[in-house]
Amino acid sequence: MVRTSIVEGPLPTHQADDSHREHGAELVFFGRVRDQEHGKPIIALEYEHYAGMAERELERLAQQTLERFAIGELHCDHRVGRVEVGHASLRVAIWSRHRQAGLEAMAWFISELKKSVPIWKWAITADGERFPSHCDHAEPSF
Repeated sequence: MVRTSIVEGPLPTHQADDSHREHGAELVFFGRVRDQEHGKPIIALEYEHYAGMAERELERLAQQTLERFAIGELHCDHRVGRVEVGHASLRVAIWSRHRQAGLEAMAWFISELKKSVPIWKWAITADGERFPSHCDHAEPSF
């Protein structure tokens, strides 16, 4: 089962789900806004998305992850709008029978999300400068 959403405003906290009796691993990832982007101090990130398409692509990617890896469930919430430093912009929860499948699925899902879901981010500095932000660090290969 997959559940995905693109939301404005804070992400709700994740509560452990004890109903997953067949899953030995419950992995939760929060992506948070750092205080620097490409070496420049920032106060926030502003996320924009292609409404409609981003939701469909996120759902498709979550379903593909479920089919590709030995996991039982995947939930993903991605924020749009302004997200202050220290706050979460992404939450992914994966349940799997064993941790290794969950860890591999998590790494792959997040990497693919950054490549294929039409969500863009802009870094905002204290003096109001706004510049595009992108991931240029090494991504895992599976």
